[in-house]
Amino acid sequence: MVIVTITAPGSGPQVNGTPVPLAPTGALGPIGDPTPHWPGRRVTVDGLELHVRDTPATGAPSGTVVYVHGLGGSATNWTDLAGALSSRWTGHAVDLPGFGHSTPRVDRDYSLRAHADAVGAYVASLGEPVHLVGNSLGGAVALCVAAENPGSVLTTTLVSPAMPDLRPAPARLGDGKMALAAIPLVGARTRRELAAEDPGTRLRRTMRLCYADPDAVSPAAFAQAVTEATERAEYPWLAEALQRSFGGLVSTWFAPRSRSLWSIAARVRTPTLVVWGELDRLISVRKARRTVDSIPRARLLRLPGTGHVAQMERPAVVARAVLGMVDAVAAGTWDTVGVRPVCGTVLG
Repeated sequence: MVIVTITAPGSGPQVNGTPVPLAPTGALGPIGDPTPHWPGRRVTVDGLELHVRDTPATGAPSGTVVYVHGLGGSATNWTDLAGALSSRWTGHAVDLPGFGHSTPRVDRDYSLRAHADAVGAYVASLGEPVHLVGNSLGGAVALCVAAENPGSVLTTTLVSPAMPDLRPAPARLGDGKMALAAIPLVGARTRRELAAEDPGTRLRRTMRLCYADPDAVSPAAFAQAVTEATERAEYPWLAEALQRSFGGLVSTWFAPRSRSLWSIAARVRTPTLVVWGELDRLISVRKARRTVDSIPRARLLRLPGTGHVAQMERPAVVARAVLGMVDAVAAGTWDTVGVRPVCGTVLG
């Protein structure tokens, strides 16, 4: 067991007296309030039309990072983190099929396998190994891509990945309307009412689920998010993509052990950083320990006062941890001999 102590708020964690690898704040690229959304383009890979937002490196790039958003999200979920990591890397944030500004697959397959195939195809199209970062559903997708394409992934970062979590948890359904909407047949009327809500109302509902403190989002950042949500609300496949992707994800939680996400995690050989908010309402932080123990080269970073989208709530800390991992890998210190390498709680 690795002992973690905190010397003082903001100082970073100490592991048996040795600092957890966190790059200095000065190593980061710019983070605004809000950071303008990065420009997007449409690409076709393996017959799929994907929308991708590109973040240019602020200097000579030393690599490429690909970002994968969560259920109901989009490439803009990575705006701040992509800016922070632009100090070293060119970034590509992919809208999964049916999400953001990407069109659905022709076969309307929203399974985890289909999403992983789409991301894997995009990564392959870049022609170079990448650093792969995913949140929630995107974390599960990144896990699959890293396990199945070891030569294409340099490091993996999983932010609250959607690992099997079958505990009864009404909080993850939000308020009473969302809980009722989840019931087949009975919830049809409520689902129509929710679909008729304006984008701002829906966005606030989502933020209450995903953020530890949604009031911490600045008015300017919220207005920017509403503008993007309003644009996406015009797509007729929006509800279909959300519902079927959710169903596809949950079906993997009931898969036999040999095909479960836990088995897939055990096949990941890349250095992996697992980040989890202590106040995650959607996927319990109690899954963090098993997740990091399942991945051979993983370390865990737990963030207090943080919910399900740490890359949006705490982009600077997450970016420092990602760069710290890469620096530790380069220095040969990520894989500690004789102890289980685990990052601890960071207060600053």
